[in-house]
Amino acid sequence: MTRLTGRALRLTVFVGEHDTWHHKPLYSEIVHRAHAAGLAGASVFRGVEGFGASSLIHTSRLLSLSEDLPVAVVIVDTEERVRAFLPQLDELVREGLVTLDGCEVIRYTGRDDTPGAPDREGKKQS
Repeated sequence: MTRLTGRALRLTVFVGEHDTWHHKPLYSEIVHRAHAAGLAGASVFRGVEGFGASSLIHTSRLLSLSEDLPVAVVIVDTEERVRAFLPQLDELVREGLVTLDGCEVIRYTGRDDTPGAPDREGKKQS
């Protein structure tokens, strides 16, 4: 079970929706590596409009020709664990932006699926 409260570090990776790693979406590879590294959690958010270093505006508007929308992968964990993950991003992210922000986690509790452990309502599982 993962319990995380107090000071933490938020890692945000901004890439394009069509960026790939070995024919697989880059954002998916980042999430799977974060999971394999045992980080507390990762979420992917698809932007509706944005631009980056290329200065090209990417948008989801119907009349736009651009479809490579911005994607943000957000990971929150202890500073030590997030910083230990950074070398993997050096390998994966060729174009994009990686930011680190200090944050405070109010409550994060992972599930414990072992028999007899309490569920989300505090009742013991069978």
